[in-house]
Amino acid sequence: MAAVRAGVSSRILGQSSALGARSMSSWWRSVEPAPKDPILGVTEAFLADPSPDKVNVGVGAYRDDNGKPVVLECVREAEQRIAGNLNMEYLPMGGSVKMVEETLKLAYGEDSKFIKDKRIAAVQALSGTGACRLFADFQKRFRPDSQIYIPVPTWANHHNIWRDAHVPQRTYHYYHPESKGLDFAALMDDVKNAPNGSFFLLHACAHNPTGVDPSEDQWREISYQIKVKGHFPFFDMAYQGFASGDPERDAKSIRIFLEDGHAIGIAQSYAKNMGLYGQRVGCLSVLCEDEKQAIAVKSQLQQLARPMYSNPPVHGALIVSTILGNPDLKSLWLKEVKVMADRIIGMRTALRENLEKLGSPLSWKHITEQIGMFCYSGMTPEQVDRLTKEYHIYMTRNGRISMAGVTTGNVGYLANAINEVTKSS
Repeated sequence: MAAVRAGVSSRILGQSSALGARSMSSWWRSVEPAPKDPILGVTEAFLADPSPDKVNVGVGAYRDDNGKPVVLECVREAEQRIAGNLNMEYLPMGGSVKMVEETLKLAYGEDSKFIKDKRIAAVQALSGTGACRLFADFQKRFRPDSQIYIPVPTWANHHNIWRDAHVPQRTYHYYHPESKGLDFAALMDDVKNAPNGSFFLLHACAHNPTGVDPSEDQWREISYQIKVKGHFPFFDMAYQGFASGDPERDAKSIRIFLEDGHAIGIAQSYAKNMGLYGQRVGCLSVLCEDEKQAIAVKSQLQQLARPMYSNPPVHGALIVSTILGNPDLKSLWLKEVKVMADRIIGMRTALRENLEKLGSPLSWKHITEQIGMFCYSGMTPEQVDRLTKEYHIYMTRNGRISMAGVTTGNVGYLANAINEVTKSS
């Protein structure tokens, strides 16, 4: 009898195991591998290449003239001051109050009346990406019938962010391929023709991926037309200070819109201008009608953040608030961010000069006319493929060159390779 019971139990266990195996295998059977990120995939291919001549001008992170990552001295000093002196308790849902206060001064101005009047709803965010995503969710929740206009081209992740927030997207003209500059007339037509009360995503400075920014006069015209149409301007400012070397100059577009009386939103990031890529520290702010509205908006931003990540990380916020809250460290940061910007500008000049010395039949003046980390070279995907296959040079297939990856040691090699694949164009 015991043997019979054991046999039955064994069969039941076997059937249960088989059923469990079938059940487990069916849960995710429909899941296909996600497509590779076009930017991160470039780095993966570069790392796998054994060639000693390989060059990576695809990565969107600053490198020194030896091609090495940089930690700013002001960051090192801030970390020393922080170490062992502060606890690791949770931050509030809105993040570090001190960091947010200092960050708003950079964007809105040291003596901003909007800060003094407490009209800005602001929270610490997970760098610029997190700030954009938080705003996209806020837009969807409180303006559910709205859409956002995104420039062509833009940073690829912008599309992912508003798509996953279920906000309908439209596009507006921005880059002019023939001139390799701004398609201003078409941009203005799109602003005029968009339904009243649309949201417009604007790059505050150092447009990614083109490096093409409107002039001050053009920004004033854009601001005027957006105001006439009752649109909401949302600025993604990932490169303040890193573009020109002067944070005030790089915030000029935002200041113009503030002067013109817009309600605006801003995503700020310290990835590029402080080199805090992995710390994921940034800020989302929304300018409101009055203090009462700002309190309400901030409470809703915090409510959105709660189920996403509860509260933001503390270390990066401590670094930023320590640097910006100390006159000596802030002065050092301003010097260091200018060094980074100046190196990028210098590499632009060197690349253009090398191409011109090689007798390239093409015009390369756009290299020095564009600004920021990226140069939109105008090369075709096929030419980029040749650069990779024949010269072990890696970049995204849209021809975007990360000037951070260009050094005095490789600029000649890069120019020669570009000349070889483009001279028959």
